[in-house]
This record gives sequence, C-alpha cells and structure tokens, in this order.
Amino acid sequence: MPIPLTLYVHLPWCVQKCPYCDFNSHALKGALPEAAYLDALTRDVDFAVRELGPVRPLEAIFFGGGTPSLFSARGIGEFLEHIAARLPFAADIEITLEANPGTIERGRFTDYRAAGINRVSLGVQSFDDAQLKTLGRIHDSSAAFRAIEELHAAQLENFNIDLMYALPGQTREQALADIEKAVAACPAHISHYELTLEPNTLFAVRPPRGLPDDDQAMDIAFACRDRLMDAGFDRYEISAYARPGRQSRHNLNYWQYGDYLAVGAGAHGKLTLPDNSIIRTARHRHPRDFQINAGNANVIAEQRKIPPAERVFEYMLNRSRLIDGGQPEDFTVMTGLDAQHWLRPGLAEAESLGLIETRTDGGWQPTPRGLELLNELQALFLPNDKRAENA
Repeated sequence: MPIPLTLYVHLPWCVQKCPYCDFNSHALKGALPEAAYLDALTRDVDFAVRELGPVRPLEAIFFGGGTPSLFSARGIGEFLEHIAARLPFAADIEITLEANPGTIERGRFTDYRAAGINRVSLGVQSFDDAQLKTLGRIHDSSAAFRAIEELHAAQLENFNIDLMYALPGQTREQALADIEKAVAACPAHISHYELTLEPNTLFAVRPPRGLPDDDQAMDIAFACRDRLMDAGFDRYEISAYARPGRQSRHNLNYWQYGDYLAVGAGAHGKLTLPDNSIIRTARHRHPRDFQINAGNANVIAEQRKIPPAERVFEYMLNRSRLIDGGQPEDFTVMTGLDAQHWLRPGLAEAESLGLIETRTDGGWQPTPRGLELLNELQALFLPNDKRAENA
C-alpha cells in the first residue's frame, strides 16, 4: 500500500506580523513580489518532483503562510497548472487556500474557485473586535462576516474557520459567543485552538494582560467542545472539528504520518524512500535565500534521515492527536518498523497509566485523560536518551 502524498506550498508574506505568530511569515515592505516568487516555486516543484522517486498522486495541496490570499487567483491558478503537469492529482483532490478576511475583495473567492481552489481556511480567530485588536489582526468582525458571505456566494461550502480561545480577559461566555457565530456561518470545519505564548514572538516578550489560567482555559475548552459536538461537528483531532466527511485531508495526512512534499520559503517536507528510510527536509527560511536557490539542491537548508527510535516518537507525536488513535498495521506501513517490537512497549506503558485504551478491533485510541495530558502521553515514546533528559 503506497503511503499517501500531499503538497504544502508556503507563501510567506503578511500585511503585518501578528504578535502571537511564530510561523515563517514576513511583513510586506512594498509591493508583493508575486511573479518572482511564483517563478521560484515552479522551479522548486520541478526539483521536488525529481527527488520524489516513484510518482504517487497528490491527495491534497495546501497553500499556507503567511497570507496566501495576498496572491492573485490568476497566479495561483497558473501555479496549479504547473503542478498538474508534473504530478497526477487524485480524482477528489482537496486544494486549500488559507485566507485572511482583511485581504478579501468582492468576488475574490469566485476567482480562486475558478483557479482550482476547492477549500478555504479562513483565519477569523475571534468575532470580538476588541480581541481582534489585541491579537493584532488586520480585520474586524464585519470583514469576517463579509468574507464568509463571499465564500457562500462563490459556492465554496467546504471552508474552515480558525478560532482561538483563552484570549486575554476572555470569559467562558465570550468564547461560547464566538462558537455560536462560527456555527451560524455554516462552515464545514472549525479549528479551535488555545492561544499560546510561543518563543520568538512579541507576546512572549510582552505577554498580554488577563490571560486565563490553566483551569479557566480548560473550562472554556470543554464548554466549546461540547457545543461544537452538539452542533454536529465531529471532533476528530484535539483541536479540529468537522462535519461528516469534511476532515482536512492535508492536515489529516500530517497526523497520520503520511508523506508530504513542501515547497516555498522555510517549508518542511517528509518523504519515505523505496528502502523505507524517512527523510525530512527544510527549505531556506528567508524568501530572498529561497528564491536565489530554488530549482536545485541548494534550496535545502536542512536534511536528515530519521532513525527508527525517532520514527516511533514522530508517529505518536502526530497520531496521538487523533481522537480515534491508530492501528499497529498502520504504524508498520507508515514507519517501516515492526509494531510488536517498536510500538507495543510504549502502548502498554501508556495503557497502564490510563492514557490510551485498546479498541475492540485491536487498535488503540487516547482516553479523555490521555487527551488532557497529551504531552505526557507523547513523551512516553521519546527515544530512551531523550526520556532520560526529560526525567
């Protein structure tokens, strides 16, 4: 069984950098260099395909950022044509574009749909104008509602709304108000994740006042989880909720430890080679360095082969986020390792601690306690030397 393959495309520019964001994004200083960057991306795709080995169809493509919706529909469409000429597309391929409500002009989503985009991830974060200002977003709630109207007008019904919780001064009721507005917008998918103070961000240096404590954040998370599930959204990953059949295929491939090509500044990829070895790569982070080197091996800033013990940890780091867990057979397919030797001891320890449970079909899944203590669950699968450092 071939390992599923998806493609991540990084478009690194934003209007301005959000104070909580630790992604490889860069505030625009002048005009967007769309033509030059897309030319570099086409060269990077050509190089990535040469390095791929046996060709597999793409199950999904994801344009992330940065703010991909700064790029024109024409540019996106021509780039998709370039990809399609080099790699087969699955018949039901999912092609997602991340979009900022503050960058959407009237009719823009119709153009993106005509260009080949069939899923949109809309970075709303909150429908509360005061919170949006605190988060440094360039849009307000009215812009978010207009963008949602544009999605429906373009018949792009397969869209995600990103929401954050545990915001400064946020109460349980305010977080639930955001959920109600998101549900009323009729998205196919809602991502609901906690605001965290990541290193090398403005919020890490100058934390906002009034952040909920751990107990308050957990209370908010549980209340919002219950409301989303009552509204018909299935929680399939710790921070992801979907209508039936509308899980994010690209992200699900990450969490299932599938393969993904990655092109663009700072993009990280993972490939399984014919000998079952696994290679991780990272492109140069700065757009200038990426554009200079795109098209040949110099575009790779980092490359390493993942040893078996680290594959076990990587697999569980991702797979334990999924509500339905996994199967030993899937582990063998995705890692090339024997599950009895490499996976079973960690699963037995996790089960003894009440962090996972065995399913009737022989698979395993995290318990509610395991989801609450996800870091502790994942740490059980660290290589022995790393576990000793964590002890």
